Amino acid sequence: QVQLVESGGGLVQAGGSLRLSCAASGRTFTSYAMGWFRQAPGKGRDFVAAISWSGGSTYYADSVKGRFTISRDNAKNTVYLQMNSLKPEDTAVYYCAADNGVLLTSRAYEYDYWGHGTQVTVSS
Repeated sequence: QVQLVESGGGLVQAGGSLRLSCAASGRTFTSYAMGWFRQAPGKGRDFVAAISWSGGSTYYADSVKGRFTISRDNAKNTVYLQMNSLKPEDTAVYYCAADNGVLLTSRAYEYDYWGHGTQVTVSS
């Protein structure tokens, strides 16, 4: 079992920045690739970014490429999502997830463990 707890969400104006954190506990953190997803009201859960167990590979949704950066600190069992140039359409609940697969994936069903989410609201 892996427990994931997100933090860092909040209210920010368009053009602003936030950094989300996801603290992991339980089984070996480095066994898992990590991903961030988001879900806006009335919509499905969308892929945002993923990072390999080593941090050497990353993968982004086109909608956030160049604005968001995923990173991880394996010594702290934490994965981050730095979000810059935020837009109102980035408003959503953001979830982190852990995947013990080999390849990075944007498919939510391939992730094994999920956090409870943190709300990000971007005002115009």
